[in-house]
Amino acid sequence: MSEPLTVLFVCTANICRSPAMEVIARDLAGDADVVFSSSGTHARDGHPMNPEMTASLPTGTSGSVDAFRSRHLSTAVLDEADLVLTAEAVHRRHILDDHPQLHRRVFTLGQFRAAVADLPGLSGRELVAAAGQRSTPALPEHDVADPYRRGKAAAERATGTITDMLSVVVPRLVGDR
Repeated sequence: MSEPLTVLFVCTANICRSPAMEVIARDLAGDADVVFSSSGTHARDGHPMNPEMTASLPTGTSGSVDAFRSRHLSTAVLDEADLVLTAEAVHRRHILDDHPQLHRRVFTLGQFRAAVADLPGLSGRELVAAAGQRSTPALPEHDVADPYRRGKAAAERATGTITDMLSVVVPRLVGDR
């Protein structure tokens, strides 16, 4: 039996966007053999998810964040991931500045969503490998805007963007073509 596909979501502090990505992806994947986790480029270990972001999550997912605690992005965390999806291009650049060898498996969430649309018929590891062979730029419209300290509406917009993008990405990662 093969190892499960591992997907790491990355944002800045790992208290808003990346934990929301993790929770929503798990919900969308159901019992599929994919492991989702998250981390932050400038996170402090041990912080709970931002309350406004938690409140913006789809019904039924907020209970799954009670035990969530932030963690700082490290080389070890990156090495465990088959695919790294960042909230913004700045996070992707941060990772690739220190780990250029990961360029085939680090994308913004929106950039990967665009690649998925151009790669019909592929799923799971095949999809990740094919996306890594493409040279799709990370465009500003691929970013998920940071909702931190910007109020309930910003949290809801970020969650909506994340949900829209993951609704395309996760089925393809788990093999529902």
